[in-house]
Amino acid sequence: MTSKAQRKIETASSCFIQLVLASVAGWVAFCPTGAAGGEVTASAELVANMALEEKIAQIHSVVGNTSGLYPIRVFSDEVAEPVLGNGAGWVWRVTTYLDAEAAAKSANTLQRKLKNETRSGIPALVVEEGLHGLMAKGATSFPQAIALASSWDPELLERVFTAVALEARARGANWLLTPVLDVARDPRWGRTEETYGEDPYLVSRMGVAAIFGLQGRGPGIGKDHVLATAKHFAAHGQPEGGTNRGPGNYSERILREQFFPPFEAAVREAHVGAVMASYNEIDGVPSHANRKLLQGLLRDEWGFTGLICADDNGVAQLETLHHVAADPVDAARQAFQAGVDLELSDDHGTFGSLAEQVSSGAVSPQRIDEAVTRILKAKQALGLFAQPLVDPARAKAVTNAPEHRRLALEAARKSIVLLKNAGGLLPLNLGKIRTVAVLGPNAAAVHVGGYSYAPAEGVSVLEGIRRKVGGQAAVRYAEGCRITDAVQGWEAWWTDEASKPPVATEETARIAEAVEQARGADVAVIVIGENEGVCREAWSQQHLGDRDSLALLGRQEELVKAVAATGVPTVVILINGRPLAAGGMVEAAAGVLEGFYLGQETGTAVADVLFGDFNPGGKLPITFPKNVGQLPAYYYHKPSVDRDYLYSPREPLFPFGFGLSYTTFEFGLPRISPAQIPRDGTATVTVEIRNSGDRIGDEVVQLYVHQRVASVTRPVRQLRGFRRITLAPGERREVQFQLGRAELAFYNRAMALGMEPGFVDIHLGNGSGIERQAVLEVVQ
Repeated sequence: MTSKAQRKIETASSCFIQLVLASVAGWVAFCPTGAAGGEVTASAELVANMALEEKIAQIHSVVGNTSGLYPIRVFSDEVAEPVLGNGAGWVWRVTTYLDAEAAAKSANTLQRKLKNETRSGIPALVVEEGLHGLMAKGATSFPQAIALASSWDPELLERVFTAVALEARARGANWLLTPVLDVARDPRWGRTEETYGEDPYLVSRMGVAAIFGLQGRGPGIGKDHVLATAKHFAAHGQPEGGTNRGPGNYSERILREQFFPPFEAAVREAHVGAVMASYNEIDGVPSHANRKLLQGLLRDEWGFTGLICADDNGVAQLETLHHVAADPVDAARQAFQAGVDLELSDDHGTFGSLAEQVSSGAVSPQRIDEAVTRILKAKQALGLFAQPLVDPARAKAVTNAPEHRRLALEAARKSIVLLKNAGGLLPLNLGKIRTVAVLGPNAAAVHVGGYSYAPAEGVSVLEGIRRKVGGQAAVRYAEGCRITDAVQGWEAWWTDEASKPPVATEETARIAEAVEQARGADVAVIVIGENEGVCREAWSQQHLGDRDSLALLGRQEELVKAVAATGVPTVVILINGRPLAAGGMVEAAAGVLEGFYLGQETGTAVADVLFGDFNPGGKLPITFPKNVGQLPAYYYHKPSVDRDYLYSPREPLFPFGFGLSYTTFEFGLPRISPAQIPRDGTATVTVEIRNSGDRIGDEVVQLYVHQRVASVTRPVRQLRGFRRITLAPGERREVQFQLGRAELAFYNRAMALGMEPGFVDIHLGNGSGIERQAVLEVVQ
């Protein structure tokens, strides 16, 4: 653009830009639930001075290959003018594909263009993914969400997502599309790895912690924090048939008691700034067009005043998938009128049609202004009007900084779950080991899970063991077998074509080589499970990721059995994205550790646990069924689910909350004070835990409740409190929990929420067989 043209734009827009800055100056704090007060009057004046095309630009994303803007290289007039001429509400993946310093410069270029070359001068929301670390080149890769849930440590999650927010904001991203608050109740679903497990209470606690880490604890969103997004709203975690986007047709009671609580906690407790609609349908109404869900429940009942955004192409799918819209224009109207404020779309944007629909009277201008006002409030809350630019040097300095690498290692250690330890094989005594055989398809590769992009570094289990033993023992390696015919890493999550399991005959030589490497070794460590190509988001028929089986792919189980048959003590490390039905493998191995995807420090953390430098204390956040025929297999089933199958008991392979330790813990008898409370009362439950072993270790104290008699059927038990504690040998500690309306209320036959009189059984334990019980009475 010529300097003359630039001066013309600046002169014409000078008063408007001043109005923008003056109008938003009063928005000093962002409070999505409205607790900080109502709207600032000046915001109405600000929106009134915007042209309709500028308003539409705020609610319609600039994203995808159609825009030519990601990965951003050069902002030429030819590329940028058509998509940025009227401004931009949000721009997606500006920073994903570049290193931190270049990404920050790219984001700055975008913001300068919006400020200097558009009439409104309004900065953009720069959107990225952050499921388990910023999804961007070189960013720190923390354990995947399902692994973080295995830590049962909300304080850890808050620290992890504080680091994620810092890395994102430093490079210019200010809005992350995370966390996933779906309650995962069908592990066939390839997105199980993105969740915090099967239990609504655990998902709620982990989700609230993640949001606090991302947004901070307020008031406002600080310069090192970002806008968070609770997704996918709602009932997305148990799709029909286990296939992504499948219907979630559940009763209102099940929705309110099991699928909605994490989102309600995100809104009421953590004041999440954005909520994303889900692809699926509930009772025949797709979420993107469900006004009862988005307006009636989310806004009117829960008081949410933040942004409601679409999922990628979710609006267009009202026509193309659900067939409730006649065309893209109809889809845009339905979604917008239902409550969706912003569209996220790669190639099939529909919200651009809203300008014509306002002119025709199909969409009210007041609804446009309402959505734009929310977007501008979010931008002000982030401080973008005052300072949209970032320091590229700082972006480079904080990305995968030493303290973040240490945090990634801590998170990986705390996320490992010990599932089996026959004969006390673990931890391994390095002083007595001369040779370690490290085997398996996941031994030499680093698998970090979905929503990853080019992590800066990664330590495989093989490398971690080599570093740990140094020159004290020899390390042998063999691949053993393959999960898929191509060796795959994080890139496979993005690739449409799914690699298939190898032909069985091709694996015979690999298994034989592994057995030979194991012979004569003091211990065999076999690393198996899944990879990013076989457990992932199925976003199209050309990009599948859900499975109709939970069995180990290929000949992995045969590998474990063959190695174990040599008589060499065998330990299995599972690296995977969902529960696996692997009973034969578990029976054959002496020791089993579940890691899920542990991030860039996988190998270091696994080696620390194997050799006893860290005592595993993680617990399963999801049930491991014996086979796919046991599904659904979540623990809080109703009492009528009380019979075994013909020839097979119902007990799962490993239950929710299960996890062993290298030490032992003793639970005292729980004390309840008072033992009788009114329906609006609160009781305190106290229990003493003692480390009765000879190692320092972590224990997760879990509290479950069950109402003996109620007006509606109640689950056999429900998690209503947990605490991860660290105890030295012989150390004792008392842990307390509060039980009141939040923990004991449920929906009665009239769908009214409240506590009912009666006896409530309290179960306290660690999910691994230790349990103490007490009884609380609720009276009229």
